[in-house]
Amino acid sequence: MNKIITGCVFACAVAGLSVPAMGNTLTDDVLTSAASLEQKAIAWRHDIHQHPELGNQEFRTAERVAEHLRELGMQVETGVGTTGVVGLLEGGKPGPVVALRADMDALPVREQTGLPFASEVEQEYHDRMMPVMHACGHDAHVAILMAVAENLAEHREQIPGSVKFIFQPAEEGPSDYVYDGERHFGARLMVEQGVLTHPQVDAIFGLHVTSAAPTGVIGYRGGPIMAAGGDLHIRVRGQQTHGAQPWNGVDPIVASAQIINGLQTVVSRQTNLMPAPAVVTIGTIDGGTRHNIIPDSVEMTGTVRTFGDDVQQQVNANITRTAEQIALASGAEAEVTIIDNYATTVNSPVLTEQMLPTLKRAANDRVFPSPLVTGSEDFSYFAQQVPGVFFFLGVTPPEQMGRAAPNHSPEFMVDDDALLTGIRALSALATEFMLTNR
Repeated sequence: MNKIITGCVFACAVAGLSVPAMGNTLTDDVLTSAASLEQKAIAWRHDIHQHPELGNQEFRTAERVAEHLRELGMQVETGVGTTGVVGLLEGGKPGPVVALRADMDALPVREQTGLPFASEVEQEYHDRMMPVMHACGHDAHVAILMAVAENLAEHREQIPGSVKFIFQPAEEGPSDYVYDGERHFGARLMVEQGVLTHPQVDAIFGLHVTSAAPTGVIGYRGGPIMAAGGDLHIRVRGQQTHGAQPWNGVDPIVASAQIINGLQTVVSRQTNLMPAPAVVTIGTIDGGTRHNIIPDSVEMTGTVRTFGDDVQQQVNANITRTAEQIALASGAEAEVTIIDNYATTVNSPVLTEQMLPTLKRAANDRVFPSPLVTGSEDFSYFAQQVPGVFFFLGVTPPEQMGRAAPNHSPEFMVDDDALLTGIRALSALATEFMLTNR
């Protein structure tokens, strides 16, 4: 996930809440049988963690997933959205179709956890070899969904409907793999290729592990939960000259510095923050070749995070106007490009409310509302097409809260004890949705 989840936002008191009443037999059964798959899931996660793969290069992971789904007797399609795998489990009774999603890709990060199954893998990334690590927990997502697939397959004859298991590539973004002339994010391409049709999916569920919450705690939120994310590129063009005679040219470095300062007002002075937060960050700046030469141009890149399409487009317009006008005042020119790679992840409020008792049962009532998260997720593209619920699963032992490395850190770690809650949650969400909506 292209995201940062900060603070122990879910670490509220969980005592004093009543345990939801037990429901139907099928959901009870899958909640109980999940425990028998815990050790398998842990072994799968360790193996996938030790063999991470970048976006659209998840060949080994996809092969292992596809083999597992075939062994469970499912219809399996591979090569979806480049390296994605989709398995269809048809239940013994008629009913709706529910989809469950896990992302498979890793990040170009050198692991520093010291774990016995730590990654030593390197892959080509932007024309050079880079260390690769599951620094965002997608190894846990894959292992959890593999276990859920086996759990539900064991109850196939009782299931009133069908379950589509979506193992998605490139949630973090495409690496160097080019498909049909373009680099693609996994969810968007899978949607374009019809992953939510044939058969038509009625609802979709997904989760993401986070070190910002204690092990086994689930954070949920109806409506917007994660921000839209855009890649910001600004090229400032000046006129090259000798550093000792700046008046003979136009200095794009000074103009760029003024633009960076000016962009701080896009959020602080130009955006209504009452409904939801927004973020504009410049992450890189590159210009010049020598200490005494004013260069022709400077390039900057950054990220834009917003909630809601209207705010996203307004912030993008304000960034463009601010950069262009500041450059113009300096005698330079600014060329602004913003690529909206992630939409706002919006959970169906109705479906979230409907499924909340199931989440509580799965997590032994250790469930409470999530704040808005300014990270981004391409699960958003699935949830634009069908009602969806995306939730967070805590993976930090309680005694380590406040000291655990965040997602995307080279020291990020997943507590294996959290996997069982993830298996229980996705298994129960699938069965309860089908039983309730048949």
